[in-house]
Amino acid sequence: MLVDTGIGLQDVVRPNRRLGWMFQGIVRPRLDAGETALRQVQRLGFQETDVRDIIVTHLDPDHAGGLSDFPHANVHLFSPELDAAQNPADRMERTRYRAEQWAHKPGFVRQYINGEPWFGFDCVRKPHGLPPDILLVPLLGHSRGHAGVAVHTKTGWLLHAGDAYIHAGELDHEKPGCPPGMLLHQRATSVNLRLCRKNVERLRELAHEHSREVRVFSAHDPSELARLREGRQ
Repeated sequence: MLVDTGIGLQDVVRPNRRLGWMFQGIVRPRLDAGETALRQVQRLGFQETDVRDIIVTHLDPDHAGGLSDFPHANVHLFSPELDAAQNPADRMERTRYRAEQWAHKPGFVRQYINGEPWFGFDCVRKPHGLPPDILLVPLLGHSRGHAGVAVHTKTGWLLHAGDAYIHAGELDHEKPGCPPGMLLHQRATSVNLRLCRKNVERLRELAHEHSREVRVFSAHDPSELARLREGRQ
């Protein structure tokens, strides 16, 4: 199972068609085939067919580009996100999603809110087709159906918050902050900034009040990735 796929091999080969000029100009992605999910999976000794399920936090190009590298995998996502991608409501939704990234017609599996809340957050408990120690946690605002993914491990919960925030400083309980350029990027790419801000506040409280039970991290902050790789909080 994968959570998000990042940029895929075809994005590296055909970035203008798959990612678009606007995305490349703003994000400036590193187009390195060796960093794609498929190549990393292969370095671990697995094949693409070993990945049977993928959960996407949302369908932005830098999170869903690698879906085509795992064409046989089921793709799980919060139902409103698939609605936004397939039936965009406005110009922002029409430009943010790149339908070619899922032109291979993956097996999308819609997930809906159900069960008791998770640390006060609405969630998808016992997602259809997934093991019970994995939850989807809707964190709407960045996109219409954006969701975090919580995984229960032997040492507690890991919450992949996707793009609900993009800088570790936003969760600093004593002095929260974020570089101005990143804040501008958040504002430009969010469908509901009020919900985004509310989610950051709630995630900050979660990380502070339940630090022994839950480790929260985002999709883009390299310092958080380094800490997780080192096995530190």
